[in-house]
Amino acid sequence: MTSAPANTPATPVRTRFAPSPTGFLHLGGARTALYSWAYARHFGGTFVLRIEDTDLERSTPEAVQAIIDGMQWLGLDHDEGPFYQMQRMDRYREVIGQMLEAGTAYHCYCTPEEVEAMRERLRAAGEKPRYDGTWRPEEGKALPAIPEGRKPVVRFKNPLDGDVTWNDVVKGPITISNRELDDLVIARTDGTPTYNFCVAVDDWDMRITHVLRGDDHVNNTPRQINILRAIGAELPAYGHLPMILGSDGQKLSKRHGAVSVMEYPAQGFLPEAMLNYLARLGWSHGDDEVFSMAQFCEWFNLEHLTASPAQFNNEKLAWLNNHWIKQADNARLAELARPRMVEAGAAFDGAPEVATVLALFKERANTVNELADAAMLFYRDPQPDAALMTQHFTDAVKPALALFAERIATVEWTKEAIAAMIKEVLAANGLKMPQLAMPLRLIITGQLQTPAIDAVLQLFGRDVVLARVGKYL
Repeated sequence: MTSAPANTPATPVRTRFAPSPTGFLHLGGARTALYSWAYARHFGGTFVLRIEDTDLERSTPEAVQAIIDGMQWLGLDHDEGPFYQMQRMDRYREVIGQMLEAGTAYHCYCTPEEVEAMRERLRAAGEKPRYDGTWRPEEGKALPAIPEGRKPVVRFKNPLDGDVTWNDVVKGPITISNRELDDLVIARTDGTPTYNFCVAVDDWDMRITHVLRGDDHVNNTPRQINILRAIGAELPAYGHLPMILGSDGQKLSKRHGAVSVMEYPAQGFLPEAMLNYLARLGWSHGDDEVFSMAQFCEWFNLEHLTASPAQFNNEKLAWLNNHWIKQADNARLAELARPRMVEAGAAFDGAPEVATVLALFKERANTVNELADAAMLFYRDPQPDAALMTQHFTDAVKPALALFAERIATVEWTKEAIAAMIKEVLAANGLKMPQLAMPLRLIITGQLQTPAIDAVLQLFGRDVVLARVGKYL
């Protein structure tokens, strides 16, 4: 059996992101969502969000919200959904009833212990452990008597011979023998359907044309293909994305840093940087490294997905974040930075506009958090280190500082005029720029490292500068 060809998209394209709400939205899931979203956008198709919440022990409302929050932060808007599998139980039971009637599924009364004993016997014989077909109806076969009071599971009647083949859009042709596959349980004794069955019915009902997902699902695909064939459904194209590895080549985990998408806004990353970075973890467009999502959607195709795992590099993400911070609107950056500044004790009354201050620092900041921390020098009282003041506030500097205070009281309050005045003061006192700029930085801001002193002074304002310099004269 062969699935639909991958390189000719059906019209209309319909993709889906179908996470299980058993935790946060991790980076691998976010990349899967991004590729599925971009493929739908590229063809003007439909992107479906489906929550696969049948694992009642591990699925939580908090995890559902974490997934939705992550998608919203990234801006991966869905066209349909979110659909919840637990709200589709009647539909699954309907299909199971149809399959029992058609003979593509059957009741099995074996207990879990009996099935495990079957598998042990096969292991001991050096064969693949599997269900031995005790209750599988075949022509001329007499089935055992139904045990009294025992509830059956429902098993899918998987083909015994032949192969399942699909042309994976990432990995290329994949073939798995039906002899490797079990008669899958598709409904438990209490009637609740199982994962692979639900996924197959959902993809059929939601008319999904392309399934992109992690390569940990490769073994599920032949089972789902056989179920889809049995119910007369058209097959989607499948693409299995390799996992994202940490910098040490191991599976990405907490030891490599953040793995939940929602840890990144808290660390000061912009969604456009995260999307840009994730897009390149398994796909390329020539040597292009920096691009908007509009450009990505225009370029994105399945032919340039890579089959080899990608390594997550925090330095590369930080570099991209710096690029997008430099492109970002200052008012937006101020809105993002302000809560962190409030937490750090920022005093905004009488201080310059946050957006204007951030513009001074954005060239060098890798995160919004770095930007907020750097901007704090404008929003707290300076507390210069005594040893640094002794080092830089020398007797040679004091006359120059006095002349500076005199001139600053009347100079035109522009960056250019302040810069020209400082040069005049230096010339009059025979000093070089660092000899005056260093003590000025300490007095005005409390620190030695700041942007250009003329820009800093202009933003602080004449009254603040005069008051702070006056303390030391």
